[in-house]
Amino acid sequence: MSDTSELKEGLQDTFVSHLIELRNRLVICLIVFILCLLPLVTPPWFIAGKLYDFLAAPMMAALPVGSKMIATGVIAPFFIPLKIAMMTAFLIALPVILYQAWAFIAPGLYKHEKRFVLPLIISSTLLFFVGMAFCYFFVFKMVFSFIAQLAPASINVAPDIENYFSFVLGMFFAFGVAFETPVVVVVLVATGLVSLETLREVRRYVIVGAFVVAAIVTPPDVASQLALAIPLCILYEIGMIAARFVTPPGGEKQPEQTTETA
Repeated sequence: MSDTSELKEGLQDTFVSHLIELRNRLVICLIVFILCLLPLVTPPWFIAGKLYDFLAAPMMAALPVGSKMIATGVIAPFFIPLKIAMMTAFLIALPVILYQAWAFIAPGLYKHEKRFVLPLIISSTLLFFVGMAFCYFFVFKMVFSFIAQLAPASINVAPDIENYFSFVLGMFFAFGVAFETPVVVVVLVATGLVSLETLREVRRYVIVGAFVVAAIVTPPDVASQLALAIPLCILYEIGMIAARFVTPPGGEKQPEQTTETA
């Protein structure tokens, strides 16, 4: 009985210590986020409005000279730039947040898992940022030019800032997640859920799926759909190349091609 009670007390102490560590790391993340946010929303650095101007630049470039967006909500001119400042602060603090997450789970991982997880976190973060940058500098230009060209001459195009922010945020998320394709492929192979040969065999279905996904998450113009579908296909191929260098559970590194034995 004494051994059982000691074991229960030990498990409770371990659980409580993990909760305390989690709380401390969450507090660190919150503090870093606030420190990144304050310069964006407080005088004399208040640049939340400039951040929105930067985010709106692709749309404004497609509109006629002198056009402006509109705000239908009473507090929207203040609240939307504040949301953008919070999103920017989160992205700036993301490396610290990911490090805290890594430091929390690292003690419970094996040595080979640690070598795998840390590069995975770094690469997935970089790919997400690359996806957002690709969307902002390349896709938005095509999408907004397409919308402006198709607008009837009798219509004055004046987007609402709230709707524009929601649209941009959704597109950033869609392209950021889409650019995680190589990471997903490597994880599937590294965990043994799918073999590299299976991924090669379903390549044609992945290509079709990429165009279907692009048709769903992008505006209804061919240019923007191709701008997402083609990178998805390329990233899938990059993921398969990277997967050759990982070792699935209980196996050797993925061969470049299968060999038949007599």
